[in-house]
Amino acid sequence: MLRALHIRDFVIVEHAEIAFGPGFTVFSGETGAGKSILIDALALTLGGRADAGMLREGAARADISAVFQASAAQQAWLAEHDIDAGDELVLRRVVDAQGRSRGYINGVPATVAQLRQLGDQLVDIHGQHAHQSLLRADAQRDLLDAHGGHNELRQAVAQAWKAWRGAAARLETAEREAGTLATERDRVQWQADELDKLDLKPGEWDALQGEHDRLAHAHSLLEGAQQTLAALDDADDAVQPRLTAATQRIAQLLRHDASLRTVHEELDSARIAVAEAVSDLQSYLDKLELDPQRLAQVEQRMGAAFDLARKLRREPAELPALRESLHAQLREMQASGDLDALRRQAAQAEADYRQHAAQLSSARRKAAKDLGKRVSAAMQQLAMQGGKFEVQLNEAPPSGAGLEAVEFAVAGHAGTTPRALAKVASGGELARISLALSVIASRAARVPTLIFDEVDSGVGGAVAEVVGRLLRELGERHQVLCVTHLPQVAACAAAHYQVSKVETGGATRSRIAELGKAERVEEIARMLGGIKLTDTTRKHAREMLGQQR
Repeated sequence: MLRALHIRDFVIVEHAEIAFGPGFTVFSGETGAGKSILIDALALTLGGRADAGMLREGAARADISAVFQASAAQQAWLAEHDIDAGDELVLRRVVDAQGRSRGYINGVPATVAQLRQLGDQLVDIHGQHAHQSLLRADAQRDLLDAHGGHNELRQAVAQAWKAWRGAAARLETAEREAGTLATERDRVQWQADELDKLDLKPGEWDALQGEHDRLAHAHSLLEGAQQTLAALDDADDAVQPRLTAATQRIAQLLRHDASLRTVHEELDSARIAVAEAVSDLQSYLDKLELDPQRLAQVEQRMGAAFDLARKLRREPAELPALRESLHAQLREMQASGDLDALRRQAAQAEADYRQHAAQLSSARRKAAKDLGKRVSAAMQQLAMQGGKFEVQLNEAPPSGAGLEAVEFAVAGHAGTTPRALAKVASGGELARISLALSVIASRAARVPTLIFDEVDSGVGGAVAEVVGRLLRELGERHQVLCVTHLPQVAACAAAHYQVSKVETGGATRSRIAELGKAERVEEIARMLGGIKLTDTTRKHAREMLGQQR
């Protein structure tokens, strides 16, 4: 439920703080006073479009906050998005002079999409031009589905439709490009076959290069290793025996001077290192041998890799990865070129779609019958006695919205055949039917707050009184806010706010005030009789208010 609305510097509202209670609340005032501005301000906190034209002239920014009572579902949503949750939920929107806006939820910066997600759970706004949108086929379909609670079925149909269209498109592409695909598959298959024949393993090219370099320089390696070994161990002045002798000499001197211990340790370490080098060189020479046959094999392998790499315009080291890539392409081509499999997939996707669409059609038939019955009953109260409302479901080509087109039809009088709403309904009839649809659809609404922005335009007299009673009854189940110009509707409300314009310093400002009993009499009298109030209009106003007690 909406608890409060705080507005600063929005259009012609300089500052306003409005507290709301449960039940049915109305806003009234002269034309242009800013009644609908309140709805626009609230819509902005719920994720509506923002622009610089919303700022009060001369103001640096507009700032609107809406305070709601948080339900368990909204508290769970806040927890899911790491936002502190309490009994209150505060949605705030700030718009600067450049049209940039910032949103907040409980003081935490939020995106417009997040504001809309919460807004959809909190408020349902029926605009003053709702009866005009009622002439659109998509609006009629959406209203029927909202009445029937078909949201999950609609989503399932839309997803199945998307899957079917995707499968059909893949089949169509495969059939159209079958020849081209076969040529390309042959080319890729040849490349993959050549790479399979070569069978160059990952990392093998680097290993071949290293082995070739070693085999090609085996004579130089053998000669150099032998000369080094001789210098270290075999020659008359070899390093190892001389280093051993030096170490032993220092060891003898160490008996007389302990300060030579470090020198002795360093020499002994060098002796050990040379001994290890000698051992390693001997092992190396034992393994190293001239192998011209293996060298020829390596050169042949490298030449084959070079030749194929040149044909494929790649580096030899890239061939193993290319091989894997080509085989993956072949698998994809095989799948996309399997027309029988693609036909089966498309047929299955179509069957799935038609199954979901049939379920939606069945639900719509049931909802259409119920909605027609309810709206027809409401029409009898709204000065359309004998009138009848029908929801016609006409066969249509398959689409993401189902297998039928929804069309509202109405008969304004008894004995006439219902015809398309857009063709037969007058402006006043359309407004009344729209109001009946709004009220009936809202009875099943899950959101706690319902707002009607001058949806009672085009009606008057006894019909206006019926409208007021309908909205009051709706207020027993929801919080209902209504902007109205009808005294009969205003008299039915539990709370009444007056919106007026005042001139201050050459600028126009909008003022919002909650009316007490006496003030309500004056306002309803004004709505009844215009600017000049008389005792008669005041008496009539008191009678209207008394009838609603």
